[in-house]
Amino acid sequence: MDRIFNIDSGNGSIFTSKLLDRETLLWHNITVIASEINNPKESSRVPVFIKVLDVNDNAPEFPMFYETYVCENARAEQLIQTLSAVDRDDAFGGHKFSFSLAPEVASGSNFTLQDNRDNTAGIYTRRTRYSRHEMNMYLLPVVISDNEYPIQSSTETVTIRVCACDQRGKMLSCNAEALIHPTGLSTGALIAILLCIIILLVTVVLFAALRRQRKKEPLIISKEDIRDNIVSYNDEGGGEEDTQAFDIGTLRNPEAIEDNKLRRDIVPEALFMPRRTPVVRDNTDVRDFISQRLKENDTDPTAPPYDSLATYAYEGNGSVAESLSSLESVTTDGDQDYDYLSDWGPRFKKLADMYGGTDSDKDS
Repeated sequence: MDRIFNIDSGNGSIFTSKLLDRETLLWHNITVIASEINNPKESSRVPVFIKVLDVNDNAPEFPMFYETYVCENARAEQLIQTLSAVDRDDAFGGHKFSFSLAPEVASGSNFTLQDNRDNTAGIYTRRTRYSRHEMNMYLLPVVISDNEYPIQSSTETVTIRVCACDQRGKMLSCNAEALIHPTGLSTGALIAILLCIIILLVTVVLFAALRRQRKKEPLIISKEDIRDNIVSYNDEGGGEEDTQAFDIGTLRNPEAIEDNKLRRDIVPEALFMPRRTPVVRDNTDVRDFISQRLKENDTDPTAPPYDSLATYAYEGNGSVAESLSSLESVTTDGDQDYDYLSDWGPRFKKLADMYGGTDSDKDS
């Protein structure tokens, strides 16, 4: 199926089945078998060599990529590059190439092209002095044609860079350094400055957004982060004998202590004694108790170094409410009568059975 040639089995004519390209394969070798129709065993083989003849189907082109330079201090009509060309087609009398500038740049180009008539051409400067500030690179289109039939031509491009040279025309620098503008800043420096300004602006905007977000956050984030003078002890106290935690003056007149409350989380600037609230009536027992507790706190080295609120849960003598403590019940001289508990209803039936049945137990 990949055969390039076919043969007619009747007359032996060989013809092509695919296009041939001399530049790809010049010679083709095939084998032809001839045999008699009546006696197929009588056959012979013969090799056939086929040569592909050349036609002018390729255009001339540059043998390499031309990239040259022109000095800023160049003179007019100065040669800067010599061009040549190659052609993959064969020429019986030798190749003959012609060079010319493309029509669109022939009149307004800064360079001229001279055909040397020996398959080479030279590029010359058209004016004096070139400036990298105005143009640092030129692209010069060159048309190359051959003299074969049919005529083939192609357009190739020559890259010309403007470089700094010494007095002898030797290149000093071309693209190795940044082009300096009249303002004293290079293009790279201007780009770097703009990038720095953009980064600075983005940083300022992000910082402002973070500041605004922090202002909106609540002061108390968790239960452990409480900066108030509310302290939970999770202790129900020790009963009437526990006189360490509270100040009885608060029970007498709670409104009077509000003005003298101090923060527990900070040390006050000046130490002062809280204003004592006068008692409603002269109670010797309460006064002696408070004096004793005050003396103990003044002489206690472990006491806090600043004033603190202490509330003493002490009723004092003459309280309207009688004590329900079972500790005092065992110290009484006589037995108490708990029969009235049965009159309080079914809720106190269990208590009435516990205390009301003591008399019957004693009698028995």
